[in-house]
Amino acid sequence: MNQQGHKTQNSSLTTQMLAILGAGESGVGAAYLAQQQGYDVFVSDFGAIADNYKKQLQDWNIRFEENQHTEAEILNAVEVIKSPGIPEKAPIVKKLREKGIPVISEIEFAGRYCHAKIIGITGSNGKTTTTSLTYHILKNAGLNVGLAGNIGKSFAYQVATEKFEYYVLELSSFMLDDMYRFKVDIAVLLNITPDHLDRYDYKLENYAASKFRVTQNQTTADYFIYCADDPETIKGMTRRMFEAQQLPFSIETKIKPGAYLENDNIVINTQQEHFQMSIKELALQGKHNIYNSMASGIVSKVLELRNETMRESMGNFKNIEHRLESVGKISGISFINDSKATNVNSTWYALESMTTDVVLILGGVDKGNDYSMLKQLVKQKVKAIVCLGKDNKRIHDAFEDDVEVIVNTGSAQEAAQVAFHLAEKGDTVLLSPACASFDLFKNYEDRGNQFKAAVREL
Repeated sequence: MNQQGHKTQNSSLTTQMLAILGAGESGVGAAYLAQQQGYDVFVSDFGAIADNYKKQLQDWNIRFEENQHTEAEILNAVEVIKSPGIPEKAPIVKKLREKGIPVISEIEFAGRYCHAKIIGITGSNGKTTTTSLTYHILKNAGLNVGLAGNIGKSFAYQVATEKFEYYVLELSSFMLDDMYRFKVDIAVLLNITPDHLDRYDYKLENYAASKFRVTQNQTTADYFIYCADDPETIKGMTRRMFEAQQLPFSIETKIKPGAYLENDNIVINTQQEHFQMSIKELALQGKHNIYNSMASGIVSKVLELRNETMRESMGNFKNIEHRLESVGKISGISFINDSKATNVNSTWYALESMTTDVVLILGGVDKGNDYSMLKQLVKQKVKAIVCLGKDNKRIHDAFEDDVEVIVNTGSAQEAAQVAFHLAEKGDTVLLSPACASFDLFKNYEDRGNQFKAAVREL
């Protein structure tokens, strides 16, 4: 795939046409940076463009179209920046490939003009939390740091308008697929579990290969931080060579250098640095969050941050919206919004951290989910399941022997009301759908916001 590497940057490129597919956050940010670098920019979105992005493109005098792709224009580009959401099988992408026009990601493009130190974080689960926590620690330590990738303002727009010395990037597999020359200084791979397999010919090894691209182009001066307890990561590592210095983390075995758990303390040892903190003091609770905190902690020690700063930041961090977000208590029943759990593994982590009986709200667009991994936790902790989706048959089939009550609902409001009636004082109503949201909602944020609004109305 590396033949897609970028064209050399020289003066002959300055008036050449660069096309951008998709006018969301990443596309619009890339358009601004490309224009700043002297390209003739054309933005094309096969759907409608949101008003705020349309206004930005108009204000910057950047040509764009919506609800169509004008092939004559796009196939005339010297290079194309593609939104991570557009699959390889899209007709326009196939035509670009046939013509040999390089198709890259916004991250790849922006990386050419960025001289900051890059921390790149990927994994099937926990990457948004770990990225946010890492950024929180670095910012509190006084570093001049930006937050981008799958989160916040687009990387390209920040490269065009800011002068950060560090970036913490959340990198999805879709972003990594279109990255070729880009290199991260500190790569973090949290875990690999089945997700988005519809984009990878339903082969886990293809998806894993995509995740390992976070380490591509690294040198002996760089770092690769990974979970030693994750079987797919370890399997993938046996098939690959790594130039970077490796720093694993584990809660099962004592690892040096790296991070491990000893007497309920996280212990981090890098070559020169040592750090210790009780897991009871961590802002993020639950087994999965020990992993996330370890990963962020190793990054911090590689950057030689002070232990006091780390301890304070890891103790006062507020989790992101829609990820195990507490919505409040009504009649002694706790409501938690975990709408960002769009795969089975995320829901497993959410259930694993619950300490009460649970009424679980599940469902949406099922991406070929294997619910068997949830069965044990559902038996232990879940008293009822409320389905929130158009087609709930697979949820019924998976759990009808494990819980007594499974109810279908068709809106966030109905799901919240039904769950409230099924729960008792001391229980938790957990929205952790294990599915994408596009059957009933615009996206997982919309699903989470509607759920929170419905809880407030109870």
